[in-house]
Amino acid sequence: MKVVLMVAEKPLLAKSIAEILSNGRMSTRRGFNGVCSIHEFDGDFFGQPVRFKMTSTCGHVMTMNFPKKYNDWDRVDPATLFHADVIKEEANPKLKMVNFLASEGRGVDYLVLWLDCDKEGENICFEVIDIVQPMMRHPYDQRAIYRAQFSSLAPQDILKAMSKLGRPNKLQAVSVDTRQELDLRIGCAFTRFQTRFFHEKYGNVDSKLISYGPCQTPTLGFCVARLDEMKNFKPEPYWSMRAVVTSDGGGSTMTASWARQQLFDQEVFNVLFSRAKRQRFATVVSVTTTKKQKQKPAALNTVELLRVGSSRLHLGPQQTMHLAEHLYTNGLISYPRTETTRYASNFDFHSVLGPLAKSGQFASVAQAILDRGVRMPKSGQDAGDHPPITPLGHVGEPKFTSTSEARLYEYVVCHFLATLMGNCVYELRTIQLDLAGERFTLTSSRPIDPGFTEVFTWQQVTANENSLPATVNVGDRWNVVDLLMDQGQTSPPDHLTETELITLMERHGIGTDASIPVHINNICQRNYVTVQESSRRLVPTQLGVILVHGYWKIDCQLVEAEMRSAIEHQLMLIADGQANPASMKEHILDIFTKKFHYFVENVALMDALFEDTFQTLADSGKPFSRCGRCRRYMKIVLQGKKRLFCATCQLTYPLPRGSTISFRPLNDAKCPLDGFDLIYCVNGGNGGDHALCPYCYSNPPFEDMRPEQACNRCTHPTCPYSSRTLAVAICEYCARTAAKSAFRGSLLLDPGSAPKWQLCCNQCKFKVRIFKGAKMVRVTDDHCPQCNSRLVHVIYTQADNPFTDGKSEKKRCVTCDGEFRKLCGLERQADRPVGKKFIGTTNNYCSTGLQESTAANHNHSYPNRARGRPRFRGRGSSRGRGRGGAHRPFANSPSNCSIQKFRS
Repeated sequence: MKVVLMVAEKPLLAKSIAEILSNGRMSTRRGFNGVCSIHEFDGDFFGQPVRFKMTSTCGHVMTMNFPKKYNDWDRVDPATLFHADVIKEEANPKLKMVNFLASEGRGVDYLVLWLDCDKEGENICFEVIDIVQPMMRHPYDQRAIYRAQFSSLAPQDILKAMSKLGRPNKLQAVSVDTRQELDLRIGCAFTRFQTRFFHEKYGNVDSKLISYGPCQTPTLGFCVARLDEMKNFKPEPYWSMRAVVTSDGGGSTMTASWARQQLFDQEVFNVLFSRAKRQRFATVVSVTTTKKQKQKPAALNTVELLRVGSSRLHLGPQQTMHLAEHLYTNGLISYPRTETTRYASNFDFHSVLGPLAKSGQFASVAQAILDRGVRMPKSGQDAGDHPPITPLGHVGEPKFTSTSEARLYEYVVCHFLATLMGNCVYELRTIQLDLAGERFTLTSSRPIDPGFTEVFTWQQVTANENSLPATVNVGDRWNVVDLLMDQGQTSPPDHLTETELITLMERHGIGTDASIPVHINNICQRNYVTVQESSRRLVPTQLGVILVHGYWKIDCQLVEAEMRSAIEHQLMLIADGQANPASMKEHILDIFTKKFHYFVENVALMDALFEDTFQTLADSGKPFSRCGRCRRYMKIVLQGKKRLFCATCQLTYPLPRGSTISFRPLNDAKCPLDGFDLIYCVNGGNGGDHALCPYCYSNPPFEDMRPEQACNRCTHPTCPYSSRTLAVAICEYCARTAAKSAFRGSLLLDPGSAPKWQLCCNQCKFKVRIFKGAKMVRVTDDHCPQCNSRLVHVIYTQADNPFTDGKSEKKRCVTCDGEFRKLCGLERQADRPVGKKFIGTTNNYCSTGLQESTAANHNHSYPNRARGRPRFRGRGSSRGRGRGGAHRPFANSPSNCSIQKFRS
């Protein structure tokens, strides 16, 4: 029997589709990656009996990136990224998705792709094809690969899609690849340059990454432009008046509004007001009664859903999209990414209205629509992608995971019903009065047919406050009870709301219906804007304002919407087969390469704005430890990127990243290689604490070390803080988890833990308290004859002595000696199962200090010092890779951005 492999985009989608296609008769097994399941059932495929296997991805399988050789920001000139190689690598290696799909695709006869039916889904289709096709029984037969087109998880739509299988669209996939590559190259080049330049100069920049994005930056530009409009706004005083009148028959008073509304010339206003004030009567000059209509909404698309989610439900665009996707995967609404606002002529309204009429708070409304007939909306447009967002024919009360999800579903139902109801019809009555030549107006409204406002209650027409007389004739004279003067000032616009920003992005072609929430979320996460929760208004931060103003000073096209809008148009042409991807990509990259070089040459214009707001490194931080070059105190800067800065040498030394890591000087300890004061890193319970040399951390002194390794990985033979000096024994947890690997950690005596002594692994996160109350603990050079572990010398005071034989000083093995194991806590830890919290990041090298070493490593000539590292090389003003001094590409002239200046 032939086998058909079917792949959906999410595990829940795969389960729902398989249940529909199998009529619930399927077997399920868990995939070896622990994330995706495989649902199997028998059926017919083009008239032949087959075995179906339905599984899924978890979104994109692959992601685009640069090869590893381009990952070093200090050595790679950002300008080279515009034409550097790019590769596709597994998006999330932990999911093992590539191996999983290859395993399930082995020997299958057909492949049916059930990925989301948009451009991103089409791109994932070809990611799956590239993995599965080589494993198929006939790997070069393109006819064995099919594409299912569907817009909802309604059974009839799934069955229809299965009966009309097509082919995947390569052009749409290529357009996504092109966009990804352009955004990667442009974004990384500008981001790396900006981040390095400003982080190496300013200490209190409140963002770890000063990023640029072709969509993100214009989005931020809209917010800053509104802020500038607010700041530049000059209020003007104005004057207005209102007439309080009663009809000639008496009755209650009514307030008539002035037809001019307001005047900005006080002298003219005073003349008009004084003349009207002297009059005791106002004359009715016109009475009109007209029928008005409020148009019902067009069908719901993604952008409108995002707008309503923010304005009415107080949900951010990203959260709205996440909730909509969850509703879709649970079969409650149709596909939530669409630009279409017009129902197809053959749309089956009854299949949706029928279940809604049977239960729920809108059952009576749905039934009324069925009884009087569906009124198709005339407005809206067909974008040719997916049908509008609608509820699906769900019987019974749906179950929701949150209140927000329930409210969003309720709105989708409301909007769907509103589009099928009539317009809101109301009567508007207007009376115009003449008072000394000035016109005043009274209005009242009366609902005739609520129409769609029966469900859109917030748009209902209510009666006017003025109770107008039933009979009014032209020429009637009404009493003027009082004439009121109002004085005010014009008010500035407020910050953009998310709804207004979404509208601007849609109007200017920034992003797509799927990516708009991502771009707004990015400028929030990067600390460029903050969101006022109550009003959902976007307030730019100082950093956001400075970046946009800097772009405007250097090259306004970097922040304006027209450039990105043109790129989006070109990408659409690629998807439609009307543009060549290679030539289009080359053209755009050529433009941005020139813009990048111009930006680098003129970055001083943006730098001047930073100088006015942020502190330089010399003015930031506090004195912390001594520099090995000048013996002056360096300052520690903890905001943004953690680092040490020497104001004398103008050098910067990065420190380990992590919100839980704290630092303190390690007594008067110095590195024997470069004379820098050692500092002590406390990991806050997330791993072993250790000593660190700021210079060696960035410039490994030996060939068997890599950058960003601390003293607990250093193989220096005599330094009291290196792994060779402090290593006690092989870590048992690393030994179990890395049984087939040579990368095993060692338990090292923590040099800064006294008097609360502890052993910490230099590979995983395991650490244990040892020898409680000991006066002194020292690792000796002697080895245990049984296990080759280092012997530990322990001294207790008589008062705290735990030894039963009365001796206060001993030298034994913590691994083999039972008494020492107990005092070290290793006896009760030995049989404890290894959990995830003990397992750290696996590295390619783990210096244990216990393995055999060559004699050369034990003399003082250090023949294994890393090649090409002379004293004080790099990250400074003397030579090599620099973070200060006139040689740097970012120092005196921003135009000195060249490959030669970046490389070491």
